[in-house]
Amino acid sequence: MDDLFLTCQRLFRLMDSLAVGAMLLSPEHRIIGLNRSAELMTGISLEDAAGKSCRAVLEESWCGGRCRFDETFSADLKLEKLAVCAAGQDGEARNLTRVLLPLSSDNTTIAGWLEVFQDHTAFKDLLKRIRYEDQRLKMILDNLGLGVLTVDRGGHVTFFNTMAETLTAYSRQEILGKSFSLLFRGDEGENLTRLSATIRDGEPRSSGEIGLWTRTGEKLPVRAEYIALKNKEGHIVGGLATIADLSLMHQLNSAIQDRYTFYDMVGRSPAMQRLFEIIPVVAASDATVLIEGATGTGKDLLANVLHHASPRAEHPLIKVNCAALPDNLLESEMFGYVKGAFTGADRDKPGRFQDADRGSIFLDEIGDMPLSLQAKLLRVLEDREFYPLGGRKTVKVDVRIISATNRGLETLVKEKRFREDLYYRLNVMRLEMPPLCERKDDLPLLISHFLRRLAAGRYHKPPEISEAAMAVLLNHSYPGNIRELENILEHALILCQGNAIRRSHMPLSLQRPEKIERPENSTEISCPLNEIRNTGEKNTLLAALRQYHWHRGKTAKALNIDRTTLWRKIKKYHLSP
Repeated sequence: MDDLFLTCQRLFRLMDSLAVGAMLLSPEHRIIGLNRSAELMTGISLEDAAGKSCRAVLEESWCGGRCRFDETFSADLKLEKLAVCAAGQDGEARNLTRVLLPLSSDNTTIAGWLEVFQDHTAFKDLLKRIRYEDQRLKMILDNLGLGVLTVDRGGHVTFFNTMAETLTAYSRQEILGKSFSLLFRGDEGENLTRLSATIRDGEPRSSGEIGLWTRTGEKLPVRAEYIALKNKEGHIVGGLATIADLSLMHQLNSAIQDRYTFYDMVGRSPAMQRLFEIIPVVAASDATVLIEGATGTGKDLLANVLHHASPRAEHPLIKVNCAALPDNLLESEMFGYVKGAFTGADRDKPGRFQDADRGSIFLDEIGDMPLSLQAKLLRVLEDREFYPLGGRKTVKVDVRIISATNRGLETLVKEKRFREDLYYRLNVMRLEMPPLCERKDDLPLLISHFLRRLAAGRYHKPPEISEAAMAVLLNHSYPGNIRELENILEHALILCQGNAIRRSHMPLSLQRPEKIERPENSTEISCPLNEIRNTGEKNTLLAALRQYHWHRGKTAKALNIDRTTLWRKIKKYHLSP
């Protein structure tokens, strides 16, 4: 509970900066924590409320005489969003959005409750008075903590506030006049239909959690609200959308409940896009999956995503590191044992396969499993049954097997260190996680993703990265892959005390100057940028990027420049695919 309290305290500080109330409750609904925004909204201080039942303190004025915790969570443990009208400390009715989240480590035992609520009263009053051409109100909208954009009747963006720029990474110049569908495409395209319907009939609409596509290709979890815009005569001339960033709540929920979604994986390189295309299909099936990839590429994360996107998501995902357990303990850990199986076995003990019944089991570093145990695993794959150590009766399990290795199993089979029949049983569906050196185009996207996640709770927004620091990050070879990148950024954030990460904040091993490799005998575009007149620089860059299908590594080599210079020029000219 102490770790949970500390996590929520960091969240409270961030919520205060967004004027969002947050309240932490014990399993018995007694108030443990209130942030400053919650105190201001309710008129109740933590000093007066601590230890008291939230029902006794808030039920009459804030909950309308009804305890929504009992109503909402009587059947299942899940996050619930409620739109309520409550009485504020001034006695006036307030329009609130309340999010109720049970805090649980095992999805069964409640460790506490988190309630987050936002007062929309002033914002709704503002929207009632808004006029399409009122510049003063546009100035107010530009300084809200929500992303706000307006569109004309054809769905083309006519206003884009500062927070919308921050969330999407698009500048106003890039987005104005473009279709709203640029932000919500693919499966999220129905949001354009919602906005169009609101413009057509004037009725406000809202979305649940949806994905917003940023300029860098990242899919950001958000919630959107839509209203119609009217001119002085009362005619509908467009629509307004507010966008609330849900990534922090999503990260908190993932951390507390150990649940992962596609939002946890980022990448726009061809290799990652191919992976994203087949993950939903693989996750929905019950096929055995083999994940291959170098250490630190994210095999564990992919296993989590596959499980939590599958029909087995409500049941356990049990993880076994086959390289971390001694050979003489691995069998008893995986398959359990019966009383008297060996000295000290004074009771029956179920193994990891039994723990994973009806769920999934993740066998990491499967290539290190001893040959003696591989035969037993083969029977589980074929018959879904096994003998516990020392047992005479088989145990049946309903379990999906996901395995991973950083060693080529085909090579181990040829070397007679891995059973060929087991390899073919495991290799029903093979997924490969590419090393970071093969997806350098994803670096800016990954850097942004990790910074936002690591900085949550410490900063209102992640620090900027100086040009020198970005040069280090873009030119490093990353033998430790994504895990190394995340560790480098965490190191930099610890040392960074200001608003910008600098080269001096990087690990000492990265602060040595890197040697820039130049291409030899290039027959493609090879004119160095410092010889191109400024007037033609943008066109030359764009032509090269298109020739190499926006592969930055190949483009930089063809132009005889390093990746950092190319990144800086792309940013300078606002170039995008």
